[in-house]
Amino acid sequence: MEAILFIGIQTVGKSTYYKARFFATHMRINLDVLKTRKREQLLLQACIAAKQPFVVDNTNTLKGDRARYIEAAKPAGFRIVGYYFQSSLKDALQRNNQRDGKANIPEKGLLAMYQRLEVPGYTEGFDKLYDVAIDPATCQFLVREWEDEVR
Repeated sequence: MEAILFIGIQTVGKSTYYKARFFATHMRINLDVLKTRKREQLLLQACIAAKQPFVVDNTNTLKGDRARYIEAAKPAGFRIVGYYFQSSLKDALQRNNQRDGKANIPEKGLLAMYQRLEVPGYTEGFDKLYDVAIDPATCQFLVREWEDEVR
């Protein structure tokens, strides 16, 4: 059983990575789709009760955001894996400018999220951590074993 937490500001490719890597194997928990924390909590509880692997595809920028999922899944025997999606603010803003409609985030919101981003660490309860970046030359995801305090 695996609980995966994506960590990163908007526009860094979290949902795209989920679709490419975990769509067929893990339930997606996403606040943008579920709209309320109550619905999110119900789906999280259902995944844990059913021992269903899941991915929390939210920004999870704060340790406190991540703790709610770790504290629920770890005692139930889930392996906790984090994927930290790195991006410079400049690159994130550039990708955001290519988005239309509601997918385009106000620049102030993106900047605020970037400034409050807390880099994850094993002390939070993760069993495994990965660093994810987008290769600018190929637009492919580059996934590496975690090295403490990358940003």
